[in-house]
Amino acid sequence: MKKFMDEDFLLTSDSARILYHDFAAKMPVIDYHCHIDPVAIAVDKRYSDITEVWLGGDHYKWRAMRCNGVPESEITGSLESEPYLVFKHWAGTLPRLLGNPLYHWTYLELKKYFGISESLDPASCKSIYERCNQCLQDEDMSVRGIIRQSDVRLICTTDDPIDDLAAHKQIAADPDCDFQVLPAYRPDKAMNIDKPGFAGYINKLAQTASVAISDFDSLVQALYNRIDYFADHGCRASDHALDSMIYTPADKSELNNILAKVMSGQSAATNLESDKFKTAVLLALAEKYHELGWVMQIHFGCLRNNSGRMFDSLGPDTGFDSMNDAGGAEALSALLNAMESRDKLPRMVLYSLNPQDNEVIATIAGAFQTDGEGVSRIQLGSAWWFNDHKTGMQKQLTDLANLGVLANFIGMLTDSRSFLSYTRHEYFRRILCELIGGWVDQGELQPDMEMLGQIVQDICYNNVVKFFGFNL
Repeated sequence: MKKFMDEDFLLTSDSARILYHDFAAKMPVIDYHCHIDPVAIAVDKRYSDITEVWLGGDHYKWRAMRCNGVPESEITGSLESEPYLVFKHWAGTLPRLLGNPLYHWTYLELKKYFGISESLDPASCKSIYERCNQCLQDEDMSVRGIIRQSDVRLICTTDDPIDDLAAHKQIAADPDCDFQVLPAYRPDKAMNIDKPGFAGYINKLAQTASVAISDFDSLVQALYNRIDYFADHGCRASDHALDSMIYTPADKSELNNILAKVMSGQSAATNLESDKFKTAVLLALAEKYHELGWVMQIHFGCLRNNSGRMFDSLGPDTGFDSMNDAGGAEALSALLNAMESRDKLPRMVLYSLNPQDNEVIATIAGAFQTDGEGVSRIQLGSAWWFNDHKTGMQKQLTDLANLGVLANFIGMLTDSRSFLSYTRHEYFRRILCELIGGWVDQGELQPDMEMLGQIVQDICYNNVVKFFGFNL
């Protein structure tokens, strides 16, 4: 029986072991999409309790504990008041998560950051809890210390257009911070005309951007002003979250009328009006991104807030979202075509939460790799959220290899709110090397380990640096 999570974890062939240990493991980390708080980096926050850094805000773990019968009052209801109780419930849930990526992630994080390799279960719970809390007192376990231990060279956070980016300014001005933290532009609230609070948000945007928003053009100008502000602070990417892919063009008078009626409170936007408005915003922003050389990321395929009762109780991003099956191949193709027809198609990363869309995205992306605009300028994004497990990553990599150019892939991201999540890059790299190494050992690839090792290093690090144009 092979030892659990030894140095050759997930690596079953000689070629896989060579590719990982001699090539992938040596590469630094670029985390180009995450949800961590830049303020914590700016102040170099320290955690006193493992529950706060490990279970606070982690709706992956909350969801697993709910599925294991833990009452909500002893999960989100006890994070601050009874942190050990929440940790104990996690220790009771973990042994039952065989096959779930949380099982592997948990042990990778315990091993890397706390030097703990034994089983976390109800019997060991108290001891491991106390040892983790003791480790958190170490000098190198501050937020910046964790980032340095993980060899992270650059992080892109997720930031609203009205953010003042004060934390990013503080980080950039700090000579003791030896890695980069850049904002990423996330204008969802300015697009979601069908959501409550839209009018109030637009008024805040107008004030922040110093633009009187009276019609669609002035709204776009306000968003452009904020893009310029973000660009001045190092931003190289935007991110858009869509429930489903959309493309419903409209003329300027329609857009003005839709915006006016929602801003006046006259009535809510219909589904059709919402799609027209969002399409127009995406097209307008793509022009600006193309001008600045930014990467435009679009996430779609999520069905959010399935439980109305729990949304009313806890709000969004608390573990009650799911995959959507809305598809959207024709809309995606039409959207990219509209951008290209204007000569304003930016470099893009496209992610669907539903893995059945991988082949759709990969083949549509292949139709827009033209005119010398860069290597694989439209990317099938990494396996994320409900797909960032072993089989999900294998499927995404295999689908891309089957239908695109795997060697040009920009690799993994954490999509996480936790500073302990950088081991997901290690997890991905092991899976990548196992996949390619298996092809070598099965006689499906030329056994040129130096060439394959260079490709592995490109996927792990080099490609993403070039694709986003990061200055490292």
